Amino acid sequence: MLFSCGCSREHRAVALYVDAVTLNEIGENEMAVEKLNSAVRINKRFSPAYSLLGDIYQKMEDYEKSAASYEKATELNNWSFKDYFKLGEVYQVMKKFSQAAEAYAKACELGPDNPQAYINAAKCCYEIKDFNNVLVYGERAEKLDPNASEVQQMLGDVYESRKNHERAVALYKKALETDSNNPAIMTSLAVVYLRTNRNEPAKELLTSAIQIKPDNSAAYQYLGYCYLRLREQAIEAHRLELKADSNTPSPIETAITGYLNEAIQSYNKAIEINDKDWEAYRGLGVAYMLRALDNKDAELKAKAIEQWRASLDIKPDQPRRDKLLELMRKYSN
Repeated sequence: MLFSCGCSREHRAVALYVDAVTLNEIGENEMAVEKLNSAVRINKRFSPAYSLLGDIYQKMEDYEKSAASYEKATELNNWSFKDYFKLGEVYQVMKKFSQAAEAYAKACELGPDNPQAYINAAKCCYEIKDFNNVLVYGERAEKLDPNASEVQQMLGDVYESRKNHERAVALYKKALETDSNNPAIMTSLAVVYLRTNRNEPAKELLTSAIQIKPDNSAAYQYLGYCYLRLREQAIEAHRLELKADSNTPSPIETAITGYLNEAIQSYNKAIEINDKDWEAYRGLGVAYMLRALDNKDAELKAKAIEQWRASLDIKPDQPRRDKLLELMRKYSN
């Protein structure tokens, strides 16, 4: 563009900005950046130019420069919902979740009716384990968007971590109403069922999750544990039958063996998919040891201890490590 000698510096900056907008619209990103950099050299407080620089750098995946541009834009115009929201997006992509959470928090203040700002704030707080704020932002997001299944899943995770099982179940179920074929939600709900001794519905959910996502190692690992729990239930039912002195042939003994076989198969599948799953190795060791004790089989005992050693190799500081070491010493003799 041609400028007359009498053009003010501000008018020149605006003209450069208008040129940059046009260049951005036709995909000439580098030329647009040049125009905008010239504009902010003329007027260092020209916040729309910094905002557009943030947009273009984000589009170009130059996230460091994008974040710096949005930071400058928000510094100059701290009422801009758009710039705080976009700054949050860029920091989120960069996995700078604390900074992203701060940016989204400001966006939530400026746009209190925008569900995505609350959803993203909750996600970033979840990443940094700020679970109090996950609840604050997540509950607000759910009110604004009752179909936000990802938020309901996060809230379910937080409530489950606080042992509020029934609230977690309600949230996971609500999430499945919107996203009925999500194997991650199914698995999370199944875990709550396992922790509250609802083993049959847990098995159904885990089986469905595996059908949808056959390489779901976590679902196979939990399914292995589920079968061990079902075996315990079957053993207890068998004891009650014996106590009642029933002469009727029972299928329970067959079920006890079948559950153990299913547990071993599930744990093996989990390890086949993810050979770093220390919990699957640990569970497989338990299943092999139970079979070894049933059959008085020394080779299976050794195989069980081998799985436990593999589990400890992967995660030496795992929970209940001392208990596992005690079992290994006991059955190694």
